[in-house]
Amino acid sequence: IGVDPYYLAFKSEELGYTPEMILAGRRINDSMPTFIVSQIVKQLMKQNKNSQNASALVLGATFKENCPDLRNSKSADLVRALSDLGHQVEVHDPCADPLQAKAAYDLNLRDTLEGIKPVDCIVGAVRHDAYSDFTSGTLESLLTKGGLIADLKGMWRDIDMPPEYIRWNL
Repeated sequence: IGVDPYYLAFKSEELGYTPEMILAGRRINDSMPTFIVSQIVKQLMKQNKNSQNASALVLGATFKENCPDLRNSKSADLVRALSDLGHQVEVHDPCADPLQAKAAYDLNLRDTLEGIKPVDCIVGAVRHDAYSDFTSGTLESLLTKGGLIADLKGMWRDIDMPPEYIRWNL
């Protein structure tokens, strides 16, 4: 659980011990959205996509798969980092409560993927069953030709895609 290392570190320091390994692990986890966004930008540039106005669809906002709990989710940081770089970002999560997402993280969740205009990049951020069941046809329908699939959870590794699409796995 995301806050447990902070509690453990706090208690350790109270007892005079500096838990460097625990704190280093938290720093790495906390920096992952920035690292992921840097990799997405690199991959988009390989496809000659202007990263200043590329469109992205982030799939998943909750902390873990098939659970509505948004607490400690890093998806909001990922969305914010993409938006700060000028990307047009949409977010979908079939498990999250849209009102909670708005109140907690200022995220506007799409209620459906139907009718979405194809995007330059899909980010598979949370391994919900609804996303794990995607086929190559589903991914192609959501992406522009030559778009990027950023699969952070490895849920689409076994899907064969035409060679013009770029894949990046965490």
